[in-house]
Amino acid sequence: MDRYPPIADHGLVGDLQTAALVSSQGVVDWFAAPRFDSPSVFAALLDHDRGGYLRLAPEHPEGTCKQLYYPDTAVLVTRFLSPDGVGEVLDFMPLSESRTATDRHTLVRLVRVVRGTVEFTLECRPRFEYGRAEHELELRDAEAVFRTHGIDGHLQCTFPLERDGQDVRGRVRLSAGESGGAVFTVCASGGEAPEAVTVDELTGHFTQVAQFWRDWLRQSRYRGRWPELVHRSAITLKLLTYAPTGALVAAATMGLPEQVGGERNWDYRYTWVRDGALSVRAMLDLGFADEAIAFVHWLVDRLREREGKEEEPLQTMYRIDGNPDLPEETLDHFEGYRGSAPVRIGNGAADQLQLDIYGEALYAVAQGGELAQQASAAGWRTVARVLDWLADAWDRPDEGIWETRGGRKDFTYSRVMSWVAFDHGLRLAEMSRRPANVDRWRAARDAVFDQVMERGWSERERAFVQHYDDDVLDASLLLMPSVGFIAPRDTTWLSTLDAMDRRLVSDSLVYRYDPAASPDGLRGSEGTFSLCTFLYVDALARAGRLNQARYTFEKMQTYANHVGLFAEEIGPSGEQLGNFPQAFTHLSLIQAAITLDKALDAVNGR
Repeated sequence: MDRYPPIADHGLVGDLQTAALVSSQGVVDWFAAPRFDSPSVFAALLDHDRGGYLRLAPEHPEGTCKQLYYPDTAVLVTRFLSPDGVGEVLDFMPLSESRTATDRHTLVRLVRVVRGTVEFTLECRPRFEYGRAEHELELRDAEAVFRTHGIDGHLQCTFPLERDGQDVRGRVRLSAGESGGAVFTVCASGGEAPEAVTVDELTGHFTQVAQFWRDWLRQSRYRGRWPELVHRSAITLKLLTYAPTGALVAAATMGLPEQVGGERNWDYRYTWVRDGALSVRAMLDLGFADEAIAFVHWLVDRLREREGKEEEPLQTMYRIDGNPDLPEETLDHFEGYRGSAPVRIGNGAADQLQLDIYGEALYAVAQGGELAQQASAAGWRTVARVLDWLADAWDRPDEGIWETRGGRKDFTYSRVMSWVAFDHGLRLAEMSRRPANVDRWRAARDAVFDQVMERGWSERERAFVQHYDDDVLDASLLLMPSVGFIAPRDTTWLSTLDAMDRRLVSDSLVYRYDPAASPDGLRGSEGTFSLCTFLYVDALARAGRLNQARYTFEKMQTYANHVGLFAEEIGPSGEQLGNFPQAFTHLSLIQAAITLDKALDAVNGR
């Protein structure tokens, strides 16, 4: 197998508490358990020799490999086509009907041959605790147990296994119409062993999981021009949501580089207030109200936790259970994806001051008038206290949306989103008729607006800029019209779009900012940011530049991987870079599609 397949050469499967990546070569090279943010069990994507993997594929693939999702589901199908036969591996994770957090998670790999004869080989080489923990192997016939401190891994197959040191191998030869499979289950040390598996049971699990996803997707209200793309993004956001709390992780992975060989390698398996809050609108627009409401409840819980304390009301990110403790450390024994070191766990940006998150938080809380009407008195007092705090804090320099490590500045986007916080707070106060310091909030809102219009505008660039001390442009400001700060066809905004075309756009792809012009404290460069490209589509559509918006959107689809997934960035040669798949990219895709659909319908008289 390839030591390091392309980042995009993967599909995602999950059970709404954790997830795994499967390459088109049939290799599970990323899987953390029992949660998204737990230590890895398989992490060959970050170190081929030390990370561990689970491979199930023809031993010497002489043909081609294809990968697709079973329609309208999160079941991944990897096909191996050769002159001797055609075989498939169906990967999926059974879902519990309960939203209770569990330490038991199962990855099913159902194998079947549809033509000729195919011989499959299985290799299971778990490396627990990010490859730092040794394990012991117990093996009998078709069952293996890998034991280490705190966690056991059970492998059960429909064919015999043999020892390979402390790992196992197996082989099965199937002809057309025959099936087999392997099931890998993790649980707490000493947990009850799963029952032996049969082909009929694996097939039954497949039917149940496929039905779950199809039933869930039927809730979608989307009837626009790009249903497959939008619905794949919705399923991806659902896969990246931790069901016990409703928290959305930024991505399923950690440590994948923004530049191969560079140091911009972060752990994204946590919940950013910003990403989760902006997902609320996308999910509500599609009709997935339960997911949107669950995140709002998670967010309000975070606000309540710090009431009466001297800390800022919110941290930029949390663990999926709301734990704010995310100390950043380096895994020095991992070489990193294609030598991209350091590999980090935790995230030091959790303690940064990023004032924009209050705008996104209030934006989420305010979504849907019916939600606001049902807000409890205690919940309203929490929101009001946050806005009272922000009225004193909004004019402070901060680290900004991109979590730069080059020092605090007066970021324009942070001010814009502070305006959003006050604006939505005032609307909520009027709608719910609850007590509020409305005069103070209104004065703060107006002061923010005046400051941005005066200091966030560059006469030289004829554009709104990243921060008040320079003329650097920033793609985060593409959100200005969608959050209502400025009219989408205001002359100053159209001029800003033109400036971004000149400075940040490359063949329709959009950079976050120019690190050379605005040093961010890190070495190296990065690719174009896929989130920003979809924000650009949204802004173009709102500005009435529909031909440009649609062409950009259609071109962006060509950068999706073979199963419709996006990583964080696109590199110089069109390769996907960064953690994968990235929730922020997929939620912005949904919003761009909805905005563009509405604009196109309007001009077509629909």
